[in-house]
Amino acid sequence: MSGVPVGVTLASFVAATLLTLVAYGIAVWLYRRSGWPLLLPVFVAAAIVSLVLWGWGIPYAAYRDGSWLVSWMTGPATVALAVPLYHQRARLRGMLWPVLGALAAGSVTAVLSAVGIAWLFGADGSLIMSLAPKSATMAVAMPVAEYVGGVASLTAVATALTGISAAVLCSGVFAVLAIRSDVARGFALGATAHAIGTATALEYSETAMGFAALAMGLNAIATSVLVPLLAMLWV
Repeated sequence: MSGVPVGVTLASFVAATLLTLVAYGIAVWLYRRSGWPLLLPVFVAAAIVSLVLWGWGIPYAAYRDGSWLVSWMTGPATVALAVPLYHQRARLRGMLWPVLGALAAGSVTAVLSAVGIAWLFGADGSLIMSLAPKSATMAVAMPVAEYVGGVASLTAVATALTGISAAVLCSGVFAVLAIRSDVARGFALGATAHAIGTATALEYSETAMGFAALAMGLNAIATSVLVPLLAMLWV
């Protein structure tokens, strides 16, 4: 299997992988026991891993290299999101224009709001371009940010925070706006909160997850076009 970092030992691989899995298992258990949206498993697991690394004085680079298998598996896991989308293929017929309209509204709003708010607060061009693709899946957002002069590490943080925030706030927003359609809920989560939003959509239904997967994929394409165009106009 390709992608194994140079110098990773069996001990570091086992330790980093176990830490990741145990942290996520604890996070899922806490989330299910409490039902509290703020205890989102992705957020809690990241906090647990961070505390362990800090407490033991382990460099993040060492943990990142050791947990390479978990990172590699995000690729197949993302592709597997096509399965619930395939199950919704019958409902997609005749929905081309509503889907494209929602995609355009979501993608443009996500990019322009990030750029506009950062600009109003006096951010420099590098930071602005780092934030612009925050609503796309990380595998797309990071290279897009680098291409337009942003910093990939900042984009990774912004992307993660975007997904976590959406997952925490979505139920309240849907309730206030009286959005009960799983199609609308799923598409909104996928378009604004990438993979984390898509995982959250599964809590509503398979239909919601299918449309979230569709929105995530389409928004990744739209963002990879919109952000470079915006960067050209910015210059």
